[in-house]
Amino acid sequence: MHTIEVVLAMLVAVVASGYLVRVLPLSLPLPLVQIGLGAVIAGVFNRGHALEPEMFFLLFLPPLLFLDGWRIPKQGLFRDKGVILELAFGLVVFTVIGAGFLIHWMIPVMPLAVAFALAAIISPTDPVAVSSIASRAPIPKRLMHILEGESLLNDASGLVCFRFAVAAVMTGTFSLANASLTFLWVAVAGLAIGVAVTLGVSTFQRWLWRRFGEEPGAALLVNLLIPFAAYLLAEELNASGILSAVAAGVTMSYVELTGRVSGSMRVQRTAVWNMLQFSFNGIMFVLLGEQLPGIVERAIKTVSESGHHSAWWLLVYVVVINLALVLLRLAWVWLSLRWSLLRARHRGEARQGTSWRIVVATSVAGVRGAITLAGVLTLPLFLPDGSAFPARDLVIFLAAAVILISLVGASIALPRLLKGLELPADSGERKEEDLARKLAAKAALAGVERTRQQLVQNQTTENVQLYNDAASRVSLLYQRNLEKEAGPDADPEKVKRMEQGYRQLRTAGLTAEREELFRLTRRGKISDEISRRLIRNLDLLETRQRD
Repeated sequence: MHTIEVVLAMLVAVVASGYLVRVLPLSLPLPLVQIGLGAVIAGVFNRGHALEPEMFFLLFLPPLLFLDGWRIPKQGLFRDKGVILELAFGLVVFTVIGAGFLIHWMIPVMPLAVAFALAAIISPTDPVAVSSIASRAPIPKRLMHILEGESLLNDASGLVCFRFAVAAVMTGTFSLANASLTFLWVAVAGLAIGVAVTLGVSTFQRWLWRRFGEEPGAALLVNLLIPFAAYLLAEELNASGILSAVAAGVTMSYVELTGRVSGSMRVQRTAVWNMLQFSFNGIMFVLLGEQLPGIVERAIKTVSESGHHSAWWLLVYVVVINLALVLLRLAWVWLSLRWSLLRARHRGEARQGTSWRIVVATSVAGVRGAITLAGVLTLPLFLPDGSAFPARDLVIFLAAAVILISLVGASIALPRLLKGLELPADSGERKEEDLARKLAAKAALAGVERTRQQLVQNQTTENVQLYNDAASRVSLLYQRNLEKEAGPDADPEKVKRMEQGYRQLRTAGLTAEREELFRLTRRGKISDEISRRLIRNLDLLETRQRD
């Protein structure tokens, strides 16, 4: 019963955080508000919860990594793949080595393998935290795509490095050759298992739909279980469950392109996954807040055992580690940029230099969040001989402090750096959208005509006229995409105002329709079933025109 109460309290805190972040006079990132609410739950109401690390890891990470892989823009990922790979893999190794040796030198009580584990777990960045910080000063689209791609891949690379470092602590030995072979198996097998699980489940599900019909509730539940299946199967085969969950999500994005899922199911699934992402990310930050009082207390004890009798040394550790992370990231981003420019110059390409603001913004945007928290809380409590894991509480405290400081620092610096900042725009984006709209409209008109011809066969004159009138009305909706002014001489501002006017008028009409349906339902003129169906149709239309 106590566990149920804790879960309910955390969910209430997540809900409250969504409103508090809008009510508070200060512009605070949502994760910081959730951490504060967690600290209130633990400190004031004494409702903290002791976590089981492996259970925590299994529950939260697979769906979040799966969703990251599913939703990441593939075009931006492949366009900037060089930069993303350099950040996701090169920067992680650079951070683990540089920060690991620094932490061990600064805190001798922490063994080198444990210092590497801490450096590895604070390497991954969190785009959810970045986007929440930059909500009032939006990150340029291309930079956000780079950060999302980096986060997707460095989650895997950072957590895999973390696992190797922890294994070295547990066994007391580390072999680079064995680790390289193990990493190869862990990575390749993990990726293959993730792809196979998604393809296998999707193929079997489509077979079931063809034979027995589509069941939305069951299909949605299966979709939610895919990341857990990929993760558990990979772990059972001693592969990387992390990479498996990521690969399963990326594969799902390609499965979606087959278009075999109904629109209503997509709407339902999107709503469920949005809720799940908001809830899981929120719960993880609330949990961090709940753990903070105990983490700080135990960290102070660890520091006193290291010979430093002042708790102020904790603040010194936190400041130095965060400063080192920023400087390491800044150095890597600058070197990566210079290397890219040199390669482009060698190929004879004319490429402009990048503004220093972009370099600094990319460095500051390396905010740590849910993945760092989830990973560090999986540290074993004891070594194989039964002794306590060395400096475990201090590692958790420092990781939590990195999350907090990076959130606060980015919330102050990013809006100022991003103000008026624009990366080179994708000139073909607007053309692609216009082309897609026109081709889709032509296909729709052709489909309407084919269906009309089928319907009017062997019909009376009256029915033929009815079907023709219906087809004309439907076709008018698509003629607008073909006939609107979009030529090179068109005034962009005029087109934009006309589009805004159409949307405003259309929204007003949809709102009036909804209000009338609600009024008819309240007066008992129409049933609840009919009302829900009609209102849902209006909601879908409004959602579509906002996209």
